[in-house]
Amino acid sequence: RPGNHGGLEATCQRKSKQADRDTSTRRRGNRSMASRQSLLPSFLYAASSGAAMPDGRGAPVVARAPSEPPFGKIDMFSPAYYAACGFGGAAACGLTHAAVTPLDVIKCNIQIDPAKYKSISSSFSIVLKEQGVRGFFRGWAPTFLGYSAQGAFKYGLYEVFKKEYTDMAGPEYAAKYKTLIYLAGSATAEVVADVALCPMEAVKVRVQTQPGYARGLRDGFPKIVRAEGYAGLFRGMVPLWGRQIPYTMMKFATYENIVEMAYRHLIPTPKEQCSKPLQLGVSFGSGYIAGVFCAAISHPADNLVSFLNNAKGATVGDVRRALQHLPSTTEVRLLFCENVCTYYCCSADFFRLSRTSASGDSSRGAFRSASS
Repeated sequence: RPGNHGGLEATCQRKSKQADRDTSTRRRGNRSMASRQSLLPSFLYAASSGAAMPDGRGAPVVARAPSEPPFGKIDMFSPAYYAACGFGGAAACGLTHAAVTPLDVIKCNIQIDPAKYKSISSSFSIVLKEQGVRGFFRGWAPTFLGYSAQGAFKYGLYEVFKKEYTDMAGPEYAAKYKTLIYLAGSATAEVVADVALCPMEAVKVRVQTQPGYARGLRDGFPKIVRAEGYAGLFRGMVPLWGRQIPYTMMKFATYENIVEMAYRHLIPTPKEQCSKPLQLGVSFGSGYIAGVFCAAISHPADNLVSFLNNAKGATVGDVRRALQHLPSTTEVRLLFCENVCTYYCCSADFFRLSRTSASGDSSRGAFRSASS
């Protein structure tokens, strides 16, 4: 209308300035992505024959995950999703702990008899000389069964409680305090998971540290029940919680945050657009780093579990006095946790990636709406 030419001109100028700012922002984002590209493995990218980066290089092309998993799509947070997480956790925990049974045998013997088993290398020699190669795999059956059950409850219930606590907090607080939700969800899940693990852990420690006590699960389990009743299988429950709950809280919180930082600062591509080998590579590295922190926080209680399950009639007070003479098995515990955490995360993510669609973020789906 007449007399509004000045206002229309001002509006056009504002829109022009906004368009210039948007263009500048996109250019800065492109330069940032180009600067981060060199940090990634070169085989994951290929030079595009079409559009080029601002510095003249070809734009990175990321191999996308298939739109449909080979075994059929599972909806996020459905009963099938939680079952898949539980199955993946059982496979990850049971197989990985069984695979590192020789290392676990050495660790437990150093903790119980430090005068005889003085170092990792000498302990390997003693076990090999006295028990042969089979001695390194003593207790593999209770290890496999116990940690399979623990893994099913740990990973399945972690996803359940993480979703529940996220819904209770609401989108705003869930995004703001997501690390606290990781900690609360993992701690709650581990309380239940350790109840399933404790009887098998008691049998495992006896079989591994007392040669001649039992050949394995078949005769070790009933022998404990006859001598001490079913309560003897749960004598190490409290120190097991003291070892596993901080361990699991540290593992999930550290792992989840490292993965988030990797996709936010290191990888210039949204996670759902990355190839599965790249996603598993991120899981591998994040799990390895998390294992270092897990070993540090769970090491003292790990000594308690071995001592209580091996010493008949011992109390927590006896253990506190005995800890002054227990050796520091930090090196073997660190090696144990690094391997276990790494393969935990890779195995669980491998199974989960094969069951969930690429369009859904399976590790942090509960926070997508909160942080978008």
